[in-house]
Amino acid sequence: MSPAERLAQGRRFIVGLLREHSGRLVLLFLCLLVPLWVFVALADEVHELEDFYFDDALLWQAHAIAGPALDRFFVFISAIGYQWGVVPVDIALTVGLLIAKRWREATFAGVSFAGSALLNMATKQFFQRDRPTLWESIAPEHTFSFPSGHAMGSATLAMVVVLLCWHTRWRWLAVALAGSFALLVGVSRIYLGVHYPSDILGGFAAGIAWVSGVYLLLYRIRARPWQVSG
Repeated sequence: MSPAERLAQGRRFIVGLLREHSGRLVLLFLCLLVPLWVFVALADEVHELEDFYFDDALLWQAHAIAGPALDRFFVFISAIGYQWGVVPVDIALTVGLLIAKRWREATFAGVSFAGSALLNMATKQFFQRDRPTLWESIAPEHTFSFPSGHAMGSATLAMVVVLLCWHTRWRWLAVALAGSFALLVGVSRIYLGVHYPSDILGGFAAGIAWVSGVYLLLYRIRARPWQVSG
């Protein structure tokens, strides 16, 4: 084989390899490395006790539109964004996958949910950021602020659902519904004045990065959710 033929063969191999793993490379970059970079950047500023220029401004803008109807709506969204919605759905989804004997999917979901909760508790204790005190919230919280548990939990659930549905015809519906829900949960925490916007960004970034990492680890071979059982 001539040098030119070897070069052409090598080029075809590389192109084929990149084409075969293009989805995983996109997931690695957009859903793991970029969110991880965002979280590290935010965490560094929080650790140095630096103020984010957008935090107070966005909080006051949210408070400016407050009213009885929005109060009730965002209190409800906040409630289902964690203990009364996200947590029960996390458990139900994992148990449902176990009952259906979708062992890999159940492991993916269970590790994602449990790991996200533990990671959130650990990072809150590490950074010990106080919550906003710009006004008295109608739904006060007393734990630490960074990163937002509601944002991280809802982003974790959203990413799990999206990745489980990605290779089905429901992918874009899952992206729209799960993404909208997570975004609403984040907005609710800002509206209620119990989180800085940077807390929400940190929670979203940590949740997305964690689930993406678990997915890439458990699906390092070609098996994909809903395609392989056992």
